[in-house]
Amino acid sequence: MDDAVMDRVLEADRVLASMREEVDVVIVGSGCGAAVAGLDLARAGKSVLMLERGGLYLPRRRDFDQREDDMFARIDGGRGLHTTENGQGALTYGGCVGGASVHYWADTWRAPKDRLDRWEREHGVEGHTEDHLRPWFELVEQTLNAHPAPPRRRNAMNRLFVEGAERAGIEWEPVVQARDDRCIDSGYCMQGCAYDGKQSQLVTHLPAALASGARLFADCDVERVLIEGGRAVGVAARFLDRRTTRPNGHRLEVRAKVVIVAAGGFATAPLLLRSNVPNPSGQLGRNLQMNPCPQLFGLFDREVVLWRGIPAAVGSMKYRLHTFDRGRYVEGGYLLHPNQLPPATLAALLPGFGAEHRRLMEAAPRIGSAIAWIDDLGSGSVRLDGEGEPIWRWSLGAADELTVRDALKKEATVLLHAGAGEVIVPDPAGTRISELKELSRLDTVDLRTGSMTFACPHPAGMCRMGRDPSTSVVDSSHEVHAVRGLYVCDPSVFPTAVSVDPSETIMAFSHVAAEGILRRMG
Repeated sequence: MDDAVMDRVLEADRVLASMREEVDVVIVGSGCGAAVAGLDLARAGKSVLMLERGGLYLPRRRDFDQREDDMFARIDGGRGLHTTENGQGALTYGGCVGGASVHYWADTWRAPKDRLDRWEREHGVEGHTEDHLRPWFELVEQTLNAHPAPPRRRNAMNRLFVEGAERAGIEWEPVVQARDDRCIDSGYCMQGCAYDGKQSQLVTHLPAALASGARLFADCDVERVLIEGGRAVGVAARFLDRRTTRPNGHRLEVRAKVVIVAAGGFATAPLLLRSNVPNPSGQLGRNLQMNPCPQLFGLFDREVVLWRGIPAAVGSMKYRLHTFDRGRYVEGGYLLHPNQLPPATLAALLPGFGAEHRRLMEAAPRIGSAIAWIDDLGSGSVRLDGEGEPIWRWSLGAADELTVRDALKKEATVLLHAGAGEVIVPDPAGTRISELKELSRLDTVDLRTGSMTFACPHPAGMCRMGRDPSTSVVDSSHEVHAVRGLYVCDPSVFPTAVSVDPSETIMAFSHVAAEGILRRMG
């Protein structure tokens, strides 16, 4: 984001008094959904104002220092510390201008046809089939410079994954990445790209939207959507001190013809609940799915350096779909990938204490890892506490537990075939496996609450889309059934998890939403 568009951005340290704005469209958020919708609407000549709770961090300011402690606080929602009520799920979401695209791995996937067909068949979603979305997918991929990662991009862990998968007879493929030639394979994707090589919203749709006339207020926390006579008419917000994230005393009211909430899969439903949005279906804040991620670690006799290179240049979709036999789970229901963790996060996840943990960390450069994205079948929900803050309820259900155990076995199989002397389970017992014949031990690894924490990066479902207002929250135009002029443009609208990284699907859906909004606005 260069100087040519920075005059379209207001940061809280420049706010000296409370403010009032009037625009055609106000958008809550600045990530994949918000930036795409903002770009399309601004290009059509609408006055657009985007409001982002988090701060604006830019490589040219040297904000991305590649330190985990600093970057968690700057770009991760909840400073990387939010979990589900029981602590079993670690909520991974964006907390800065650009949203989760600033810390994601840059994996770029179209929603699978079977998932889009299911949403149409089971939920009555219209205008979002593979045929409808194809031109938008193509546009997004062009904008993001998305292409399969070439072999030269494979770091040591990626190469070990390929070696282990081939020996185990597991099909693998290059993973499409949103990167350009500025990517230097630093390995700090989760701490924000200091080189503008990863094609996040800071590089793509957001500066284009600003160049087209949209404006952006950072450090601006939207407290509620304003609703009058069954129609959304704006938002009420407050500015935050970036250092403390506390209110700085100045407020903002925005009046708008259209309100788009694109605060992310974890934050949008709580905002609508705080705003007392009518909920005749009872589904607002329910149906939360978020791709929980089990991971294992392998101890190798050679250097891996897990935190160098791009995270997932390769992966396997072989087990993406669940397989059942007469109603009984057989296998599958996840993506399989090489993992990437920076040192401090690795230290937090490895089991053990004291001297035992120290010995593991001394061997950290030789530790590799595999991870799975579980296509969860169960679901959770969110409620508000007495202060209006969200409390997310979720736990690993029986069906998903079977999926997790199968995924752990496949991870261990790949790591052992790749040459790991030991596979380390991040459970309280510090379970270790050194031979394939020991895989059955993963059937009894403790997965109960408090035993293992699962990263949960892909929330979906809490504002699910559908034809029937009695079973869904938004219609296929992305408008909330119960409130005119109020739209949702983020993964909250997905009826279920997508089963792959959702960023490209969020963007394609938001192009559809913007197109419909423009038709209605005339």
